[in-house]
Amino acid sequence: MSRFWSRVVHDLHPYVPGEQPRIADLLKLNTNESPIGPSPRVAAAIAAESGDSLRLYPDPEATRLREVLAHYHNVQPEQIFVGNGSDEVLGHAFAALLKQDKPLLFPDISYSFYPVWCGLFDIAFDPVPLDDALRIRPADYRREAGAIVLANPNAPTGIALTRAQIAGLLADHPDIPVIIDEAYVDFGAETAIPLVAAHPNLLVVHTMSKSRALAGLRVGYAIGHADLIDGLTRVKDSFNSYPLGRPAQAGAIASLEDEAWFQSSRRTVIATRERMTAGLIRLGFAVPPSSANFVFARHADRSGAAIAQALRDKAILVRHWNKPRIADHMRITVGTDAQTDRLLETLAEILARYTGN
Repeated sequence: MSRFWSRVVHDLHPYVPGEQPRIADLLKLNTNESPIGPSPRVAAAIAAESGDSLRLYPDPEATRLREVLAHYHNVQPEQIFVGNGSDEVLGHAFAALLKQDKPLLFPDISYSFYPVWCGLFDIAFDPVPLDDALRIRPADYRREAGAIVLANPNAPTGIALTRAQIAGLLADHPDIPVIIDEAYVDFGAETAIPLVAAHPNLLVVHTMSKSRALAGLRVGYAIGHADLIDGLTRVKDSFNSYPLGRPAQAGAIASLEDEAWFQSSRRTVIATRERMTAGLIRLGFAVPPSSANFVFARHADRSGAAIAQALRDKAILVRHWNKPRIADHMRITVGTDAQTDRLLETLAEILARYTGN
């Protein structure tokens, strides 16, 4: 700990990303990366932006990308904000919108970056417990609040609210900012974007890292009323006016223009998720219904930490948190069919060893 750190740095408890170790024959099912590569058009678009133009700054407003996103989502370009991954977009939103006089509300089990941003920006927050089935209950948010942020589908549970439930939440809170973080929405949930037109307090955040397999490009965006977008832009331009390079903007546009590839990839991941869920249930795991590209599994008789370590010993990584209520759960990313077979076969061997069979 450095004596030269500022007070805020001393008090931070940073987000811990999923590990990226170098292990032979590693099967990474811990960071929710896509098992399917991006559209071939993406590589071609990036290559076209990798020549002499790299000496020039990119468009700080990402005008063309925002136009393409606006057309794709049937909104106006001034309703779109883009950033260096959805984490940056969310970070700007915390700074621009969520520091209010009353506490910020979000689930007690959710994306673990939310309390980190609260610490960084000195935002008071009040976690709202999930129910016993690890679901968000909108009725629990009918209380005084300065703002609300929800991941939908929630992470790490994968359980989604319906659009009607989100509409009800917005009706309960018309006068405070509400952010819906839809990092995993393309895998089976209903997007809240159609609600933006009637709710000027709603901001919907997306990433291109998951369903579009562009985690390496770092592209995220938000959709909301132009006033909200202007707030995010004011923060961005006080921090970094050029968050997206030329290759990232070009690759994102190319991905959006290949709808067939996107839909095919999405359907493949969903089908494999259902097959993996069925296999885990046969092995004695409880698996809540997931609308994401991962499942949240708990074995009836065995420790989550022990199973996660046994998998790691076999060069298979899953995500485990030693936290109250979820210490026996593992978040497992949906991989390819072959990777799913390896996971299930390895789990069967591990569980058989526990029982002595």
